[in-house]
Parts: sequence; structure tokens; C-alpha cells
Amino acid sequence: MEETKREINEFTIEGRNAVIEAFRAGRPIDRVYILDGCQDGPVLTIKREARKQNTMIKYVARERLDQLSETGRHQGVIACAAAYEYAQIEDMFALAEKKGEQPFLILLDNIEDPHNLGAVIRTANLAGAHGVIIPKNRAVGLTAAVARTSAGALNYTPVAKVTNLAKTIEELKDKGLWFVCADMGGTRMYDLDLKGPVGLVVGSEGEGVGRLVKEKCDMRAAIPMKGDIDSLNASVAAGVLAYEIVRQRITGNAG
Repeated sequence: MEETKREINEFTIEGRNAVIEAFRAGRPIDRVYILDGCQDGPVLTIKREARKQNTMIKYVARERLDQLSETGRHQGVIACAAAYEYAQIEDMFALAEKKGEQPFLILLDNIEDPHNLGAVIRTANLAGAHGVIIPKNRAVGLTAAVARTSAGALNYTPVAKVTNLAKTIEELKDKGLWFVCADMGGTRMYDLDLKGPVGLVVGSEGEGVGRLVKEKCDMRAAIPMKGDIDSLNASVAAGVLAYEIVRQRITGNAG
């Protein structure tokens, strides 16, 4: 989903030196828009800093940069800074340990709507999840709209950004987590054992969880639906499944 100009401008940094200084100061940058074909020294420095921080680079036409620019002096570079600092996955395990609980993480695939991400972070906090993990590509970052929609939950719930969600799942399996993904063709969620250290994977309403990520999951959970339409909004689906995990943790029973 393309960002609106208003949302981008709330946390944009324009101009080559300003962007370089932002990177070197350690500001969390979600993505950098660079004029397509530009290869001079400062731009090469920006690319190098972006790769160091695992920041997405988008090459765009001058018209697109002009459209996004607030100052009109972008010099071929606009960076979008995150509204909040990203956490590390280790922070989530530390939070679970501090609470004396089995780790419960929510992983999001293909979520590009900031309101969906913000709502999931809010749900994660209320359901007692220890963190939310999002991918670098094809996903919204911690924008101002996400922060507003989370209704303050971003102050308490760690959000980490990773390069490869499927690889991250493999690494978390080595730490003892089991993974369940939302899938309309899966097993009814009430019939699955969702207790213990668990990662809940949810995809977008349109695309769902990607094939490679889905293949890494141990279980596929279907939400029973009785209506005339065939899918739930991603944040609602995440909420329904998260609270089935909560129910099983409280009662100690599946089904």
C-alpha cells in the first residue's frame, strides 16, 4: 500500500547530508527513496549506511520524490524515519522470562495497512503477547498512523523488524517455539493445542500468509465462520486467534 504524503511527511528527512547524519546518529529509518540512476558520492554513502542498518531502498522517479517532498529541496533523497525504535527479538524473550510466562509472539506477513498493524500491536498487548515481528519488505513499518492506532501499546509491546520471516521462524524453532498460522483451509482452531511457547503467524486479508512462511509453520488454524463473506480483517483474525491462545493458557484445554 503506497504511503500518503501526509503520513510520510510526519517523519521524513530530506536532503543528502541530513539523511547521512540521521543514519550515523542511529535514528531508526524504515526506508529511503533515492532518485533512480543517481550514483554520486553522497548517495553511495547513503546506500552503504542503509545496507548497514538493513533499511529498504526504493529507487523512484523525480516526480515521485517531488510529490513526497515537503521542502522541495530533497536533492534526490528522502528517508522515512520510524516513529518508534525497533526492538530485538531477545527483548521479547526477556519480557516473557520477567513475567514468568511461556513466550507468545505474533508474526505478521504481508501487512501493509498501518491501521491493521497498529490494531494488532494493541491486541498483542492486551492478550499478553511478548512481542510482534514484522518483515522488512512488503510491510508497513512503525509509522505515525501505526503509533496512533496502537493507542499507546507501542510503549509496552516490543516490535522487531526482520529481513526474512521464514528464516526467523526456523531460528525461533531452535529456541523451542511452535508456530501456528491463520489459514482458512486449516484445522478448526478449537481442535489445536495452542499452549506452550507459541508464535502466531497472520497474513493480510487479501494474500494471507505467504507460501514459504506457511510451510515453516507447524499448524494451520482456521477460524469458524458462519457469514456470507469469506475472510476477516487481518487485525480481527489476529485478535480471534490470539484470544484462543489466551483461553487455552488459562484453562489448560484445547477444544
